[in-house]
Amino acid sequence: MDTNTIVKTADVSVRVMRLGPGSATDWHHHSVVDDFFVGLKGTIRVEMRGKTAVTLGPGETTRTPVGLVHRVCNSGEGEAEYLLVQGIGPYDFIRED
Repeated sequence: MDTNTIVKTADVSVRVMRLGPGSATDWHHHSVVDDFFVGLKGTIRVEMRGKTAVTLGPGETTRTPVGLVHRVCNSGEGEAEYLLVQGIGPYDFIRED
């Protein structure tokens, strides 16, 4: 995974995230911040434990609230990019099994 930070403050993070074909983030949750996703390139799938997964193409959005265990997968054949906005509050990344 490759990232490009656009904004980083104590309470907000905005990054462009890139995932290669077949790549995924680890299952995780956040104790304070929501994640807001905007598809930029390719197709990403936001998988959430106990909920239906959401597939995003360019311009499509979804959000994962505080505490929801989730991960992001590249569900296409080429590179995928998405804008990740996190806030409001201090960032944490708590891995799940």
